Amino acid sequence: MDREQLADFLRRRRESLQPEDVGLPRGPRRRTGGLRREEVAVLAAMSTDYYTRLEQQRGPRPSEQMLASIARGLRLTLEERDHLLLLAGHTPPSRAAGGQHVSPGLMRILDRLADTPAQVMTALGETLVQTPPARALFGDETRFEGSMASVGYRWFVDPASRGVYPEEDHPVHARAFTADIRAVAAAQGPGSRAASLVAELLDASPEFAELWAAHEVGAGHSRQKRLQHPEVGVMHLECQVLHDPVQGHTLLILTAAPGSESAERLQLLSVIGAQELAG
Repeated sequence: MDREQLADFLRRRRESLQPEDVGLPRGPRRRTGGLRREEVAVLAAMSTDYYTRLEQQRGPRPSEQMLASIARGLRLTLEERDHLLLLAGHTPPSRAAGGQHVSPGLMRILDRLADTPAQVMTALGETLVQTPPARALFGDETRFEGSMASVGYRWFVDPASRGVYPEEDHPVHARAFTADIRAVAAAQGPGSRAASLVAELLDASPEFAELWAAHEVGAGHSRQKRLQHPEVGVMHLECQVLHDPVQGHTLLILTAAPGSESAERLQLLSVIGAQELAG
């Protein structure tokens, strides 16, 4: 681990970013250019003290997961992400699609959706980053590890994960999640992570096993969704999808018809998300 170069690289990348580059307000009392350390810490979901110690060449070697969070927070390119890992003494992962690094372009789009439920996900349904309203609606989906990181896997093994959808819609979503997993498994083939996920689900969930045996293809998720939140109630939303063909990631954006009751509830959800972030 090259502490001096790591600290210098982090500092220079931080100073090269402006608040508006990452969706943060500049504020009237800002005197210096670039981001503050505490702002990078918020973007990377870590303590200010931890990030500060990295820039001061102190503290233990950061994990690959922590470095991935910093790379997203600093809006690093893949090349810069790899350089960050090397400076910290880690081997960069292969450049195959489906990695954990979110492209700066996709992050810039997400920065402009701060008042909208939106999140970036892998093909297996692993959430990499969320806006505050998305976190208020779905909970912190970035905290899961292993198979539980896949929303489709959680659907069949964790009943609590279904609470965001009205109960009468559960059968439709179960078929859609099964079709999604089948499509990824077919594309990635035997021996892939998707194939392993299928094997685990066949063993853990009779419901999934029954749906899998039906071999239904194309029963994907509808763009029109009903989602619910304990404080704002049921919302009728439309799901827009933006694909990153290089990384194989998907940006999901949930919107409501202007002037509708769901739009008003979505605004309330945005307030709740901002309050939770501030807290």
